[in-house]
Amino acid sequence: MLIIGEKLSIIAKRVREAMMKRDKGPIQEIATRQWKEGSGMIDANIGPAEDGGEELMEWMVTTIQEVVPLPICLDTTNYKAIEAGLKVHNNEWGRPLINSTSNDPERFPMLELAAKYNSQIIGLTVGKGGLPADAEERAAIAAEIMARAMEYGVPLEDIYLDPLVLQIATSQDHAMKVIDAIKMFREMNEPPMKTVVGLSNISNGCPKHIRPILNKYYFIMLMNAGLDAAIADAHEMAEAMQEKQLVDDILAGKEIEDKEKMIIIKKTLDVIMNKTLYAHSYLEM
Repeated sequence: MLIIGEKLSIIAKRVREAMMKRDKGPIQEIATRQWKEGSGMIDANIGPAEDGGEELMEWMVTTIQEVVPLPICLDTTNYKAIEAGLKVHNNEWGRPLINSTSNDPERFPMLELAAKYNSQIIGLTVGKGGLPADAEERAAIAAEIMARAMEYGVPLEDIYLDPLVLQIATSQDHAMKVIDAIKMFREMNEPPMKTVVGLSNISNGCPKHIRPILNKYYFIMLMNAGLDAAIADAHEMAEAMQEKQLVDDILAGKEIEDKEKMIIIKKTLDVIMNKTLYAHSYLEM
């Protein structure tokens, strides 16, 4: 399982300020912590970066790789910024990952960059027409992305298909549709297509204290479906792995000794599986 450390995002106030000031300290501190906690790649999310995006991505890639011997996931919709990052990426630490192409024609050129720079790329299964309705629609979009990638000269083994995790607070029924999509993606090629998710999307909009709980147990369910990679908090994922056997036992209908933990896990799994309606207070109900 590849964990792509998610903490270097322009959405976070401290990271955004460091980016704007070109202050290496916080960026390198966070990147180093993610590496030591188990990340195998670091996500550098600079947002749309319409002004100065090329220089910012170049600075982010070099700043991170000065202290961390890991490849970078280049996370922006700015084509020129992606290319600037690819040009300075130290491939000694592994191949970069472009985040992302999709079924939106505006994102097709990202495949040109993947082919030109021998980069891996995420194929987000969404198009210009809106969110996919179910696993089948995600799989149909995935097939189109795969065909297009081959046209651009990108090998299928260099693609990570992303089924698009949505917020459980507003799109509860999609949690299991994503799991079903991962299973479908794996059947679309031999060897199986690789898959990735933006994990913490599941808990966006949820109270702070339950976000790690949802993230961890959803991650285990995704793993069981065959997930290959997650843009996630490496520390949380390490905790998830420590609890995996407990979750698997409860999924199998078994009892566990820690009854309080069993209630938390079971209530969370029931929400993810859409057996009970999500509410911010679901653990207290």
